[in-house]
Amino acid sequence: KPSADFFSMRAVVLLFVAFLASASAFAPPVQLSSSPLSSTTSLSMRHGKRMAKLGLPADQRKALMRCLTTEVIRHGRIKTTLVRAKAVRKHVDHQIQLAKDGSLHSRRQSMGFIYDKQLVHALFENAPERYGERNGGYCRVLRTLPRQGDNAAMAVLELV
Repeated sequence: KPSADFFSMRAVVLLFVAFLASASAFAPPVQLSSSPLSSTTSLSMRHGKRMAKLGLPADQRKALMRCLTTEVIRHGRIKTTLVRAKAVRKHVDHQIQLAKDGSLHSRRQSMGFIYDKQLVHALFENAPERYGERNGGYCRVLRTLPRQGDNAAMAVLELV
C-alpha cells in the first residue's frame, strides 16, 4: 500500500508540471532562425505574396512564363492549365503594352523576354493598330473541361 508521502510527492510533481505548462503559454515565441531579418524559414507564411509558384523553382517558372508568353503571341491562343493561364496572362499583357509603346527601350525589354526575335518585330508592327484604343485586358482566360487523367482544371488563353 502506498504511503502518504508518495501521494504528496506525486501532487507536488503534478503541480510543478502544471506550472511549467502554464508558464510556457506566456513565454515569448522562440526564434528559429539565427538572423532576425531572415525570412527563409520553412515556417514563414506567404501573406500578400500573390504570385502563383506553380510548383516550380524560380528559374523554371520564369522559363515557363517566357515560353507560354511566346506561344500565346505566336498562335493567338493556347490550351493550358487554369493556374498557368492566369499566371501567364500578366506577362502577355505586359508584352503587348511594351509593343504599344514602341520605343527602343521597350523593344529591347521585349527581346529579352520573348524567345523569337521575328515575333517581337511582328508584335511591335501589329500591336499599336490592333490594341490602340484598348487600355489593358489584351487576353482572356476561358475555362474548359478538366484534363482527363488527373482532372486538372484546364483553360484556353487567347488574345482579344
